[in-house]
Amino acid sequence: MNDKIIREVYQVLEDRRDNQVDSYTSRLMQDNEKKAEDKILEKIGEETAEVIIAAKNDENLVHEASDLIFHTLILLVYKGVDIDELFNEFERRRGH
Repeated sequence: MNDKIIREVYQVLEDRRDNQVDSYTSRLMQDNEKKAEDKILEKIGEETAEVIIAAKNDENLVHEASDLIFHTLILLVYKGVDIDELFNEFERRRGH
């Protein structure tokens, strides 16, 4: 598996978490009136519903799945999970 693009996205998200700029991902990971974690979890819920609808309607599934994966990566970054933990878990499940 070529994990290069996922690693690049993850690094950008970590940078946006640690060095907040005017961007969607930086704002999403900031605590303000509403906890950042709650905002991220709400987005994952929304994106999950969109994946279900896209699959049911046979349209835009790749786009919607990408959104869900992206927001899941944001959650992992926000929670301080190292990307290698994710890849190691996939490898473990694959039996390597």
